[in-house]
Amino acid sequence: MDSHPIILFDGICNLCNNAVSFVIKRDKKSVIQFAAIQTDPAKKLLAQFNLPTQSINSVILIEKGVMYTQSTAVLKICKHLNGLWPLLYGLIIVPTFIRNGTYQWIAKNRYQWFGKQEKCMVPSPELSARFL
Repeated sequence: MDSHPIILFDGICNLCNNAVSFVIKRDKKSVIQFAAIQTDPAKKLLAQFNLPTQSINSVILIEKGVMYTQSTAVLKICKHLNGLWPLLYGLIIVPTFIRNGTYQWIAKNRYQWFGKQEKCMVPSPELSARFL
């Protein structure tokens, strides 16, 4: 699992599912793998980093054995995307409390603003190899 970056996301969140679709379309080299936090593979990864398997309120990126959360995870994900998206990584210079404050505000309201599903998304057969 260490050879590919892994994104852990809330599988019932519409915003999170749309973000995964966004990343898939822009990750032309197909290096990023995914796991909904509600799945067993994600729970095992969370346990490895001593994180609770319930009430995760952040996208998580695991890359080269290091875990990133919130805005740092998002900016590091941008580095893997095609086009101009890697330029957003320059926002890493913004103090973390500002970046994460914005991130937490969106995360807190994501179900209200974007809705949620009853079940985790099921990847299409051609994408299933990218999901743990």
